[in-house]
Amino acid sequence: MLNDDPRRKHTVLIIDDSPINIEHLAQVLKQDYNIKVANSGPSGLQVARQQRPDLILLDIVMPEMDGYKVCRNLKADDATRKIPIIFITTKNETEDETRGLSIGAVDYITKPFRGPIVKARVKTHIQLKHNSDLLEKLALIDGLTNLPNRRRFEQILKREWGRSRRAQKPLSLIMLDIDHFKEFNDHYGHLAGDGCLNRVAQALTVPLKRPADSIFRFGGEEFIAVLPETDHAVAMKLAEELRVQVSKLLITHAYNNSNSPYISISLGVSTTVPNSRNSPTELLESADRLLYSAKNAGRNCIKGAVMSTGITNTPDPQ
Repeated sequence: MLNDDPRRKHTVLIIDDSPINIEHLAQVLKQDYNIKVANSGPSGLQVARQQRPDLILLDIVMPEMDGYKVCRNLKADDATRKIPIIFITTKNETEDETRGLSIGAVDYITKPFRGPIVKARVKTHIQLKHNSDLLEKLALIDGLTNLPNRRRFEQILKREWGRSRRAQKPLSLIMLDIDHFKEFNDHYGHLAGDGCLNRVAQALTVPLKRPADSIFRFGGEEFIAVLPETDHAVAMKLAEELRVQVSKLLITHAYNNSNSPYISISLGVSTTVPNSRNSPTELLESADRLLYSAKNAGRNCIKGAVMSTGITNTPDPQ
């Protein structure tokens, strides 16, 4: 998680079976960090999953579950695998250090440790993690509109497909396109085109009021919304709200041949209850075909369908 607020203290989890070691490390770090502690491997795993610390200081030699096993468990769990781990131990052989680094630790501090060294290494690895998170976040954001991009859409669609399949709940996609956007760019210029994309992107976020609903820039003048636990009737209603919201922008488009003198959008809406006989790709292809049906029907309109097994569409009466 990014720490965009510099006033927020990062959290460090200390996992060690020695109360003396825990107290010593806490004294060194408590001025600069929020400290969480666990005195065994199993309790450390539980605290890590619940608290999601920014960094873990992990002793190797512990009863019940040693630090190596704790590290492997943390790295095998999607919720904790990106948390940097620094081993703190009396083991100082090269092979011990190599073993720790090979299973996912980022650093290795030997006992007896010196406070300034611990502070410096903790600070360094938290900053490295912050920088890595920032780069990852930027890679998932469209630079022009600040909406999540196609890569992020693919991640979210995969996640929501799995959730909807397990819960046997409907999942809807709305794919939309700005009508005759090439003509807009050609006649008003690319700067105006970029401004138009930005305004449309912001307008598209207004009707999406549930935290689970997401809108993405799919590419060019195409956008797509993912709507978990949304049946087809609700998705069609939301698509109309999106269409109206964009029309309210009143962006002049004298070269729009879709029965409007302003920027308008065409939309395709596809809904399914995910199962073993269909796939996210089929749902996306269904929404894409419906979008082109809307374009062929004169644009500035919506075409929708319920996808059952495979990619069979049952069009809504229009």
